[in-house]
Amino acid sequence: MSVSLEKLQRLRRQAGHGSGVSPSALLPPAHDPLPALRRMLGIRERSRPSVSARACDRALPGDQIAPGLLQLEQVLPFSGVSPHVDGAFARTGALPTQGMLFFDTETTGLSGGTGTRAFMVGASDFVPGGLRVRQLLITHLAAEPAMLRTFAGWLAEDTRLVSYNGRCYDAPLLATRYRLARQGTPLAGIEHLDLLFPTRRRYRGVWENCRLATIERHALGIVREDDLPGSEAPGAWLQYLRGGDAGLLRRVLQHNFQDVVTLAHLLLHLAQPENGEADTPPSARVPP
Repeated sequence: MSVSLEKLQRLRRQAGHGSGVSPSALLPPAHDPLPALRRMLGIRERSRPSVSARACDRALPGDQIAPGLLQLEQVLPFSGVSPHVDGAFARTGALPTQGMLFFDTETTGLSGGTGTRAFMVGASDFVPGGLRVRQLLITHLAAEPAMLRTFAGWLAEDTRLVSYNGRCYDAPLLATRYRLARQGTPLAGIEHLDLLFPTRRRYRGVWENCRLATIERHALGIVREDDLPGSEAPGAWLQYLRGGDAGLLRRVLQHNFQDVVTLAHLLLHLAQPENGEADTPPSARVPP
């Protein structure tokens, strides 16, 4: 039996529920989706990456010669290098410039030991037409053995290592890394001229200290622009490994580049008689 709308209204009036009932009153309320959509949009907007994160600069110079290993190489104009230089400053005889390899490392710390590793190795040597500068940089930890093998390939029977405090720090650190990588230590038996000691003999007490930056500024006339202190190099590399910007790491490359160029000029400077030191050649001032 069907019940008409008029009969329902009459029954409601008799029950005292008022007289106006619209058909829509019998339907459930319509659902409004807008509040839910606004909440969803709000969550999505808060989860978007910032503009600075999207614009992170990860570009590094050089060629990838192995997974995670970059190599940079260039030849700088460098004139006036004779086949031999006077080695009196090093308390030795004439030193052949052929086979000299000026080198420097950038490491994860200054304490040494097995927990410290080199993440960058720079080297320079005299070649026909100039001074060749090569640098190796690892962009993840697994690339360290490849870097060590590549650097070992730069060493020959007639190589003479030249450094600044490398005999006490850089060479022992690299020797440790070669042993930990289960590679033969190529530095064993190679002659090593550490320029720190003859520099101290000549300039101790003349300037405030014998740091390389001090010596190059006063003795060589090299003034670095926008140089990143070596103490900040580990943080710059770790920042890049964690997905950060590459700007500081590029400055570490420039710092290391200048170090190995300065070593070549410092050798020639020390080989000159103390009372006849010539002006620094223009090639010593490396552009940034």
